[in-house]
This record gives sequence, C-alpha cells and structure tokens, in this order.
Amino acid sequence: MKKLVFKIGIYTILLLIALEIWVRVFHLAKDTPNRYLDENKVEKWMPNQNGYAVTGNRRQNFSAYHINAFGYNSYREFNPSREGFELALVGDSFIEGFHQNYYQSIGKKIENKIPGIEVYEYGYAGYDMADQLHLIHQYADQFKLIDVVVLGLKYNNDLTRAVYEVEGYRLALESPLNKLLKKSKLLVYGKSIGIFSPIQDFIYTTRNLMVNPGPPIKSSALDISSVETNEEELLKRNIKNLESLMSLYGFDKEKFYFLIDETVTPTSFIQYLKENKVQFITIGAELKNSTKNTTLIYDHHWNNNGREIVAQKIANLLEKKR
Repeated sequence: MKKLVFKIGIYTILLLIALEIWVRVFHLAKDTPNRYLDENKVEKWMPNQNGYAVTGNRRQNFSAYHINAFGYNSYREFNPSREGFELALVGDSFIEGFHQNYYQSIGKKIENKIPGIEVYEYGYAGYDMADQLHLIHQYADQFKLIDVVVLGLKYNNDLTRAVYEVEGYRLALESPLNKLLKKSKLLVYGKSIGIFSPIQDFIYTTRNLMVNPGPPIKSSALDISSVETNEEELLKRNIKNLESLMSLYGFDKEKFYFLIDETVTPTSFIQYLKENKVQFITIGAELKNSTKNTTLIYDHHWNNNGREIVAQKIANLLEKKR
C-alpha cells in the first residue's frame, strides 16, 4: 500500500511538471505584466516590460505587448513638444490594446493614416472617467503639450464616481502570494480556463450562507415605471459625477473629446453633452453597420476590423483639426 501511494505521488509530481513545461512551451498562460501605483497615485503598469497576452483555453488570441518607460502599452515613448502634433488616447482595455500586437494598435493605425503625427496611448484595463481625468490632472505639464485628447467613455460604468480614489482591488493582485502563484504558468492557465471555478464558487457560497443564513430572497419583476425611474436616476447620477470630475480635475473643452458608442448611450446624455459644448466622437453606427465582425469571437473587445473603424473615425477628426 505504501509503495502504491508513493508511486501515485511520484507520477502526480511528474505529470504536473510535464504539464507546466507544456504550458510554458506553447505559451498557453497569460503573461500579465506587473502593475504599481506611481508617485502621483496613478495606477499603471511597471515600466519597460515585454511579453505576450493570451486569451482563451486554446490560445485563441496571442499578441505581443510592450510597456514603455511611462507605464503604458505602446510602440513609442511619450515625448510631446510644442512643435509637433500629438494625439493622446486615454481609456481602459479597449485603448490598452492587449488583444492585438502593440505595433498594430489604434494609435499606430491613426499614424499610418495621417503621417507626421504622434499618438500616445494611455490605456489601462479598468480605467473609468475618474482614473482618466486624475491621470491628466497629475501630468498636466505633459498633456498641455498634446494637441488633441480623446477619452473613452462608456455610459453604464465609467461615471460611477464623483472623485478619484485609489482602488486596491487590482493592486491586490501584486501581493507576495499572488506573485508567487503566478510563477507557476500551469496555475495561471488553470485559473484562466475555469478549472478552479467550482472550488471558488463553493467557498463564496459557503461564506455567504454563513453571513446570511436562510433561503435566498426572490426579487419580483420590475414594472415599466420603475425601469424608467432607474434610467432617470442613472442619468442624473452620471451627469452629476461627470460635472464633479470636470470641476475637480479640469476639462479642456477645446481639445478634449469623448469617444462614445451612441447606440448604447441614451440620447438625453448625448443632448446634455451638446448643450454643454462637450465634444465627442461617435463610433457606434460604423461598428454596427460593418459587413465584417468588429469584435473578437470570444470577447467583446474590438478585433482588427473594429480598431480600423475606430482609428478611421478619429483620423477624420484630426484631418479637420490640422
């Protein structure tokens, strides 16, 4: 019996080692760069990192990233000047662009369409409007030299805060324990394809039952009037938070533009932007009417065609500005 247990243990260890090697050789696991909070309390990636972003359990998406000296995924360094013409793209994972090689980014596509300009991509997964305006405010001297700034804005989730505060849930991923676990690519791969989800769900459910014992509370269906009320409340909250952020961190209406999908943004909010002379670029109709897919098959992020459409829409604006 002891020999059997010993052999099972040895074979298990050898199997895990073989799987670890297999995952590393074929680059199946996510190679996420390290993140940090800089001296201005701006959360971003640790500078000067290179690697490959992987999505899907069969490596459906495999793309190279390059974190520049300023802490963002970009093919170039950020060196704005008074002489040149520079565009800044600020936003979340859609601007960050880990789903495509960094040298095929939206910024690079814009540069290819308009030679002579430089595009700086300040993209970081999870950024909302508070993160974006805080970043611009903290590096005001740099952004003063940039001619046009485009900020990604998702109506449903980018205006939930009226003031910027450091949120630790992403930085918690840089804990010593997580860093140690990330050294095993097999563990990273297993987590990404959901192997550990049943265990995590069990722990979460057990913890909730201990805190809130008893049968789950069933929610009744919302009637039309309550839905309309929620939409009105959301509109008021978003406008109030946006006004607070613009007041606290500054907003240059001459050179700042929101990048919005007007097909999923209420017309009342778009009307508010127009009435307050806040400039914006719409991309929804072009993405929706494209004869080719504009998002990844397994993900809602833009694919190469989607990025081309967005880049062209921004390039059209720049042609008028220059």
